[in-house]
Amino acid sequence: MAENVYEGMYILDSNLYSRDPEAVSGQISKMIEAVGGEIMVSRMWEERRLAYQIDGHRKGTYWLTYFRAQGKEIANLERQCQLSDTIIRVLFLKVDPRIVDALVAHAQAGPAKVSDDSDLPDDDDDIDIDIDEIHEEIAEETT
Repeated sequence: MAENVYEGMYILDSNLYSRDPEAVSGQISKMIEAVGGEIMVSRMWEERRLAYQIDGHRKGTYWLTYFRAQGKEIANLERQCQLSDTIIRVLFLKVDPRIVDALVAHAQAGPAKVSDDSDLPDDDDDIDIDIDEIHEEIAEETT
């Protein structure tokens, strides 16, 4: 059975993460590897206040991963995340194979550092990846 690439977005307990970042992030890697998955990229996305309180937590640390795994193992991975004390929420999305390389490269680059608005492009035409073109290609192939 072929492996798919998945994006995993985790919201972690910020208090536990700040005390021992390596152990908390290492737990994610261990869970993915335990189901036979292979991590492509795994990194902190950001820490922020949550829009609403989740299980008593007012803020969370967002952790992003891209990994390869068998589709049938995602349910097992979700269950392990639900049982974890450090993971508040998790979302897994199957990534379209045509955009895997672009997403992984973007995640490896890390967060953009913008000092002011003068560094931003004037319009969407200056962005290297045209999301509208990708959506049009997907729509054409599925019809």
